[in-house]
Amino acid sequence: MKKYDYLIVGSGLFGSIFAHEMNKNGKKCLIIEKRSHIGGNVFTENVENINVHKYGAHIFHTNDKEVWDYIQEFTDFNRYTNSPVAIYKDELYNLPFNMNTFHQMWSIKTPEEAKKIIESQKKEANIKTPKNLEEQAISLVGKDIYEKLVKGYTEKQWGKKCSELPTFIIKRLPVRFTYDNNYFNDLYQGIPVGGYTKIIEKLLERIEVKLNTDFFDDKEKWEDIAEKVVYTGMIDQYYDYCFGELEYRSLEFKSETKNIENYQGNAVINYTESEIPYTRIIEHKHFENSDSPKTIITKEYPIEWKKGYEAYYPINDEKNSEVFEKYQKLGEKEKNVIFGGRLALYKYYDMWEVIKKSLKAVKSELNNL
Repeated sequence: MKKYDYLIVGSGLFGSIFAHEMNKNGKKCLIIEKRSHIGGNVFTENVENINVHKYGAHIFHTNDKEVWDYIQEFTDFNRYTNSPVAIYKDELYNLPFNMNTFHQMWSIKTPEEAKKIIESQKKEANIKTPKNLEEQAISLVGKDIYEKLVKGYTEKQWGKKCSELPTFIIKRLPVRFTYDNNYFNDLYQGIPVGGYTKIIEKLLERIEVKLNTDFFDDKEKWEDIAEKVVYTGMIDQYYDYCFGELEYRSLEFKSETKNIENYQGNAVINYTESEIPYTRIIEHKHFENSDSPKTIITKEYPIEWKKGYEAYYPINDEKNSEVFEKYQKLGEKEKNVIFGGRLALYKYYDMWEVIKKSLKAVKSELNNL
């Protein structure tokens, strides 16, 4: 008999929910986490009475009532609505692209006027079959919106020219011909009151957790400690990069405490011109209307991923997809390893999708017992 039923590598949403649910069903779980805190990328830290999103803005949104009801068991959510603003050369535009954006860009007022301009620009571009992201974007929203609000931001995010990026990155761009700045269409959205860390703490109340513990420092020992391993890290690293490294984009976060109550008046402001190296500034207190005489802002700088950096965005192009499929086939043969989460499945998931997949993995395990 091994000491644990499940060793869970990583304390993000997937691993924490899996451990919580299996513990409820009488299974003994151990979580090991290489960082100095629980929560993975949803970790929030209270500074100056403000819950700071340490690894980028996390705004919960879903149309799945089952997921919404589940996550609310662990905390209340506020009514935060994501309404980002974009700045291009000191011009301000509302996002997503809607009638406010079109009025700011062309001084027009009606949907008919906006549609006429966009259609005219699309016709002028005369792109029959888009061959890259630039052509795809222009064929969807016209040249003005592309040049000011898509091009610079996207090139910073991916570290390549839009003309070198594949079309699938923006299969569609949300365009609304109404005066509606609500970024998401989802029925349920908000921010957990008190931050995401409170959710993870509740999930892990009865779970043994070892922080500052890297699975790969002694892989054989950790694999031998439990009947099964739930692995939420990079799948290529698990297999010692035997088919080569998968590619990612990484981020660098630079935070500042400001001795003023309100720095930018909005939680998320995107900087879309290429000359500014960061993609956005987050002002954390606006997520929860935090009561503090100070404010904390974080600038997000996209950077090239290298070994040892945090992997945030998988680059799901054709080359990487072929490599991932090889790793995936190895993973499917494993009887005692469950792969879950963004890194193990090499796909960018919203939080609700990670929760759904974790609950599905739990159900599958319980059905097979």
